[in-house]
Amino acid sequence: MRLSRRDPPEDALPGAGAATGARSANVAAEVKVQDHLEPRVRIAADLLRCVTACVEIALLFGLGWLATATARGLETDLVHASRKLASGVTVPLVVVASVALFALPVLLACWLIFLGQFRRLAEAAVIGLIAGGVAAGCNALLGLHAMAVLHNAVALGAPGLHVPLDDYLAGLTAFIAVIGLAGLPRWRTAFWLAIGFYCIAGLAHGTTTVLSLLISLLIGQAVGSGLRYAIGTDTERPTAAEIAAALSAVTVPVVEIRRVPEVGAENRRYEARTGKGDHLDVTVFDRDQQAADIVYRVYRRLLLKSQVSRAAPLTVSRAVERRALMTYAVRDAGVQTPRLRAMMRVGPEAAVLAIDHHAGKTLAELPAPPSDEQLKLVWDALLQLHKHRVTHRSLTADRIVIGQNGADDVALLEPGDGDVAATDLQLRLDTAQLAATLALLVGADRAAELTVEKVGRAEAISLVPLLQPVALYRSTRAALRQHKDVLPALRKLLAGTAPETELPPEQLERFRPRTVVTMVASIIAAYFIIGEFSRHSLGHILHQSDWRWIVVTVALTAVTYIGAAWSLSGFVLERLSLFRTLLAQLAGSFITLATPAAVGGVAINLRYLRKADVEPADAAASVGVSQVFALGLHVTLLIIFAALAGTTGHSDLRPPGWIYIAIGVLIAAVLVVLAIPAGRRLARARLAPTISQVVPRLIDV
Repeated sequence: MRLSRRDPPEDALPGAGAATGARSANVAAEVKVQDHLEPRVRIAADLLRCVTACVEIALLFGLGWLATATARGLETDLVHASRKLASGVTVPLVVVASVALFALPVLLACWLIFLGQFRRLAEAAVIGLIAGGVAAGCNALLGLHAMAVLHNAVALGAPGLHVPLDDYLAGLTAFIAVIGLAGLPRWRTAFWLAIGFYCIAGLAHGTTTVLSLLISLLIGQAVGSGLRYAIGTDTERPTAAEIAAALSAVTVPVVEIRRVPEVGAENRRYEARTGKGDHLDVTVFDRDQQAADIVYRVYRRLLLKSQVSRAAPLTVSRAVERRALMTYAVRDAGVQTPRLRAMMRVGPEAAVLAIDHHAGKTLAELPAPPSDEQLKLVWDALLQLHKHRVTHRSLTADRIVIGQNGADDVALLEPGDGDVAATDLQLRLDTAQLAATLALLVGADRAAELTVEKVGRAEAISLVPLLQPVALYRSTRAALRQHKDVLPALRKLLAGTAPETELPPEQLERFRPRTVVTMVASIIAAYFIIGEFSRHSLGHILHQSDWRWIVVTVALTAVTYIGAAWSLSGFVLERLSLFRTLLAQLAGSFITLATPAAVGGVAINLRYLRKADVEPADAAASVGVSQVFALGLHVTLLIIFAALAGTTGHSDLRPPGWIYIAIGVLIAAVLVVLAIPAGRRLARARLAPTISQVVPRLIDV
């Protein structure tokens, strides 16, 4: 038996349950505990605060640099507003704020010493000094001549401000961030009032700027939260003994509790045994773990439509309420799921949810693949659930239990990600998730056959557009990355006689990454085009030009696109549409406005050939050879016309010096890779299949 740092030995356990009453204290004396509670934990919310603060610092610097007029106007308004205060108000304000900013940290330190939290105080003091040093280092950097632009961006309202950032304010903010005032509202209010008065007084006297104050606060937040995440913080999670005592107070007495090790689980899990011999599965929702994957869930929420993404409850109360609601909804639908036995708060930092332990084995634990009868019962349970407009949304192999009676007993575990009053799309997504899970478990053939049998051919075909990784559960997506042929095979089998070209994936995303890239590229291209129009008057140019030469120029330019289309067609064995090839070359000329030269055109041609049913290796070979020949012709024509037109004595056709450096670095990198056996094996594994496909294509061309 392994006891955690905070778990007392078994003979001392009565004291652990004293907070929950005499009954739990007496019961706790007989509890056997097996737990491992980390003495220090890294809270994901600290990392998120650090990253957010760094992004906000960059945005503030950008605001002061790019939106100078806006920042200066805001600064002027705030300074004028603060200077309207009477001097009889500002002078006492400065004194009170200064005294408070120095006295409050001392009082807070004394309070921590009284509580015996010496390590917490030492960490906060050291990290506060580090944050002050970071602010001082930033001041030194901003004082350099090369950083004059950023210095002026921060010191908008005070041009004579030599030290723009407040190192003491940054250190104080880091000190507060490490201490953590979430459960101390009076201390938090006092600190932020003092900081607010200090900022108002500084603006009134012209010794600082709004951007300087905000950036100083954010530097302290970034350093404090980042280092707090790096070194960890003392855990305040309840121990197994405290959980057992709380359960004993609301259910039958718990005599044994054991930690269940799980890899990648968001919440702690325990197995508990009561005095009557019942077994309970206990899930602990710790507050510091609720935001563990908040960035990922927010990304999914923004990326996917609301019916596809699953809302993530970020508070302990919301998490347990949702789990309880879905448990009751599943049982009310007539589908087996373990009964909820207890739900309670254990201290201010966690909540506990206890359910009856199911004696069966999950599909992932079965020694042999499940039979068709068992899988049909799984489908029956899902269809019964959907009949009541309830979904599960996380039907993976470790959440579907086959009972001890074999095919006579099927239960669904952990329905907390499901929906009540589900829409048709959510029901289809749930069905697609189960089909993908079974395909990974028993193969695409059996999964498709059972799906068609249970839901019908028409419904099975409607699932095909939803069988895409973005719509499936996270662990299912990870498994599909290891078995890349399963999902395409399942789609093909479910489609049956329906042509796959008529069943494209359904648009489940609000936007795609390619859409964002296209929008950004369009904005950049429009920026350059508008810039050209602002430097040159288009009306004046058209007025001074000869329209006959414009017609000739347009005609000759059009001929170049026709030539480019013919050139690409000449390096492709398949027959291409001249009109579509011409449009592809025209699109390539537009995309080069926002991409490096030739890169955009090559990408467009590759995509065009793929859409024309040309194999990837053949398309790459054709485009590559056409680019090589185009380069050779371009250089040849350049030399010929340079000789015919002549050059001045000051002309220099040599490439810039960085070209030679880039070529040297590239050659050195290739030599280093080839000098290492592992590098040669990797290059051979990556290049050999491509070369074996490209060389015959080149010979044919």
